[in-house]
Amino acid sequence: MNKYAKITLDGIIFQNPTFVLVLGTCPTLGLISSASSALGMGLTVVVILTLSNILISALRKLIPNQVRIPCYIVLIATLVTLARMILQKFLPDLYDSLGSFLALIVVNCIILGRAEAFANKHTVAESALDGVATGLGFTAALTIMGIICEFLGSGSLFGTKIMDFKIGAFAQTSGKFLVYGICIAVFVYVMDCIARFRRERNYKPLTRESLTKEVA
Repeated sequence: MNKYAKITLDGIIFQNPTFVLVLGTCPTLGLISSASSALGMGLTVVVILTLSNILISALRKLIPNQVRIPCYIVLIATLVTLARMILQKFLPDLYDSLGSFLALIVVNCIILGRAEAFANKHTVAESALDGVATGLGFTAALTIMGIICEFLGSGSLFGTKIMDFKIGAFAQTSGKFLVYGICIAVFVYVMDCIARFRRERNYKPLTRESLTKEVA
């Protein structure tokens, strides 16, 4: 229980790929102008990241160490190609909104990073959980920023008009950078506040280990 709780907390909170590790910045800034696009990209990454982790973990003893990175890229590229074909067939609007960022998943540092840092060294079950947790952390971060940027930039939410007032800058790159920076700052501030609250009440420090024991 503790081991799997640690993996889950790492992926969603302590090693959140967007707010902590600041990975996958290109698709993040490219897609958060729309909450639907952000959510769609996030869920696509969840599926590809989970499947790639499972395959790489299952094949880790068969892949020669000298060519492991090219092998990872081939596996991920195959999954991305299948995902593109499925989205183009069944979800053409989402496929169009993701555009070239969908193809860039092949070299997304989040997926390659988890393959090298985790899936290559852990069991299939652990790697699958890591893929799901990390993907959900990425999806949550993208969706939150997508909601903010779409609401402020166009006055809508998931394509539905909410208000006429809008701030066009939040639909531009400069506004996205601002939202990204503020979200990171708020995330770090909240984590610091929780840690300070626990210290003031003589609780154990806010760490993966302490939270894991509480979950268990």
